Amino acid sequence: MRFLTNPTTDLTYNDVFLVPSMSRVTSRFDADLSPQDGTGSTIPVVAANMTAVTGRRMTETMARRGGLGILPQDIPLDVIAEVTSWVKDRSPRWDTPVVLRRTDTVHDALGIIHKRPHGLVVVVDEQRRYLGLVLESDCQDVDRFTQLGDLARSDGPQFQETEFPEDADPAALRALYESLADARVSAAPVLRGTEVAGIITRQGLVRSTIYTPSVDARGRLRVGAAVGINGDVGAKAARLLEAGVDVLVVDTAHGHQLKAMEAVAAVRALDPQVPVVAGNVVTADGVRDLVSAGADIVKVGVGPGAMCTTRMMTAVGRPQFSAVVECAEAAQDLGAHIWADGGVKHPRDVALALAAGASQVMVGSWFAGTHEGPGEITVDADGRAYKESFGMASARAVKHRTLGEDRFSRARKALFEEGISNSTMYLDPQRPGVEDLLDHITSGVRSSMTYAGATTLRQFASRAVVGIQSQSGYDEGRPRSESWS
Repeated sequence: MRFLTNPTTDLTYNDVFLVPSMSRVTSRFDADLSPQDGTGSTIPVVAANMTAVTGRRMTETMARRGGLGILPQDIPLDVIAEVTSWVKDRSPRWDTPVVLRRTDTVHDALGIIHKRPHGLVVVVDEQRRYLGLVLESDCQDVDRFTQLGDLARSDGPQFQETEFPEDADPAALRALYESLADARVSAAPVLRGTEVAGIITRQGLVRSTIYTPSVDARGRLRVGAAVGINGDVGAKAARLLEAGVDVLVVDTAHGHQLKAMEAVAAVRALDPQVPVVAGNVVTADGVRDLVSAGADIVKVGVGPGAMCTTRMMTAVGRPQFSAVVECAEAAQDLGAHIWADGGVKHPRDVALALAAGASQVMVGSWFAGTHEGPGEITVDADGRAYKESFGMASARAVKHRTLGEDRFSRARKALFEEGISNSTMYLDPQRPGVEDLLDHITSGVRSSMTYAGATTLRQFASRAVVGIQSQSGYDEGRPRSESWS
């Protein structure tokens, strides 16, 4: 990456833009989004290790579409082990169904139907044999105690898992898509004999021709998990490795400190056969010290997150674009990589972070308001669906993280919260699922790469030309006929 003009101050994403260059790339689909940082991801997007963002559904869906989800350090180790096993048992090819028995009620269905964006419940009998589907629309204007067996639709398309091509053959997937379109349905069950193996949607079939799942050597979905720097870090990391996680993140708000480097060294001493990520830092010195301690990848970002109040509380941090540029250069010199963590609000921000040299971009609050986020969906007085989000240094998070300590110690630590404890994240009606957001992000990145004449992320970072703009310049690029979210 090179600047069009030399900056005289640190910059964040709104301060810069990408200049189009001579391109010989003829199709956006010629752009290979695979990061070359050893994580096995096939798109450069990571769901952040935030309790309000990444749980089992987020991790599963991210991996199915080539990304990576990082389970937070606040989750008990035995729960992480259970979630890891569960995710690795999911199909890389089709969605996990929401399953209820025929004796369950409409009330039961409405309570869990929004756990998945496909908006339906699979109904089975006592032997878990498929009986039919119940859509959300079927649950309207009926008694809430109506049994699902009385509503289940069984006349739509059904597929045996043997009908799906092993190699995501576009022609075969197109034929399956057409069969759903002809039946005028958006989703259908995938059966293994008489039992339900999954759900396939029209949009899922399209995505199967675009995304490559992020899978381990055994073909199972990849899972990442975080560990803090307190306590016996080596023992905790060993348990995570034993559970089968594919990426280990040593995480603390201030990664450039002795305790963080000792924690990274303790993890490296285990000789993990998976990438070790550490952070967070915003300087080249921070990158060098963490890589020297044993990190393969360094997380970059202090204070840019939507839920973070660190900069307002402490004045500590750095504008994110300049932090990524400096840290990426230092990492490249050492044969390491960086993840840009925080501050992205639009696909352009993700593209800019990658152009600046990040191998991947972590997304937090942007993903919190999706079906796959861990929170429960609530509807406000205007009928808008939302989920609650909170920062990992907020009073809410600190209270949860210190549950095992005595009351006096917890009261002392509560004085040092640096995050928002309760924020409303509305589900975008056009993009209510994380897959919808991944489509939104990756399409923007693919287009950015073609403007730069790049077919790989490495080429993109090498060829990108970045200019500096005023606030008026940024505003000029915003659509003015409608609100942009």
